Amino acid sequence: MLLGRTFGSYLGLRFLRTIGGVFLTVFVLVYTLDFVEQMRQAGDAENVGAAEVAFLSLLRTPAVAEQVLPFAVLFGGMITLLGLSRKLELVVARAAGVSAWQFLQPGIVVAAGIGILAVFVYNPLAAMLQQEASARSAVLFARDADFASARNVWIRQRSPDGTAIIRAEGVVEGTTRLARPMILVFDREGRFVERIEAREGVLREGAWELTDARVTALDVEPRLVPRYELASSLDPGQLRTSFTPPESVPFWRLDEIAEQTELAGLDATSYRLQREALMARPLLFVAMILVAASVSLRFFRFGGVGQMVLGGVAAGFLLYVATELMEDLGGSGLVGTTLAAWFPAVVGSLLGVLVLLHKEDG
Repeated sequence: MLLGRTFGSYLGLRFLRTIGGVFLTVFVLVYTLDFVEQMRQAGDAENVGAAEVAFLSLLRTPAVAEQVLPFAVLFGGMITLLGLSRKLELVVARAAGVSAWQFLQPGIVVAAGIGILAVFVYNPLAAMLQQEASARSAVLFARDADFASARNVWIRQRSPDGTAIIRAEGVVEGTTRLARPMILVFDREGRFVERIEAREGVLREGAWELTDARVTALDVEPRLVPRYELASSLDPGQLRTSFTPPESVPFWRLDEIAEQTELAGLDATSYRLQREALMARPLLFVAMILVAASVSLRFFRFGGVGQMVLGGVAAGFLLYVATELMEDLGGSGLVGTTLAAWFPAVVGSLLGVLVLLHKEDG
């Protein structure tokens, strides 16, 4: 049974205002902390003013704050329901025959709407701002060694001359520049030709340009070469986009970047996992409302409010741990990306419904 339009609009606005207030509070907190951290780093750079750092932090904050959106929905839902209970509005609604499922309808609709906006509007905007922040950060702080990835990057390239396997310690975001690449070169029959170790490598059109390279071949003494070129059939444009972190890619381009990454011989699992996780976000937000309701429907006059709040915090923490665990499993390939992305949202929703069924219907 649907809730009345007037009461439903009132509850929906309450949920929307509270969730928005929680998110804005977290946004300001994240911005403040990031500004302080950037100012600390700016102390080692020349000609970097507070205004530039403040704008840089403003560009960086939306992407960071996006990660706490589910918790804003959870705590916003809890605060809304506890406020309604404290003012006895839930008591009056129950006395009028309104069930928990009915007065949760506006909250569920609001949560789903926020999730859809987060996927199709907020995420692309935050990703674009994050890319701009990375570019400005590199210019302001002149980070010649500011590589976006500290973990190893593996690339496999094929050419008419044979195959090369490339491992690098890191890569500069949005470029084809590798940190300390090590390249194993094989001929067309798969026989080892040479091993190349360099301080830095950059992919140009048709070749890798390696700096301070050490070349080792069979039956030949290793030699040091200030500048060494290795033929490559990889497209710099495809490789450049493939090195962009998933959180810096707008939702609309995740499929495209994943395909380009696979064409470049890299693993595209992280991009596909990010897309599935974003698609599951509206359901995850609905799960947060259900979890909030399962720990916030006790009337104030019965006491135990502190226990309810702690229960909500614990439930949110467990759901966060489950989300991170499944993302790690999905990123490592142990489970499918669809299962890894949707499992926390589906399980959270089912558990919330189960608790509410027990409380509402016995």
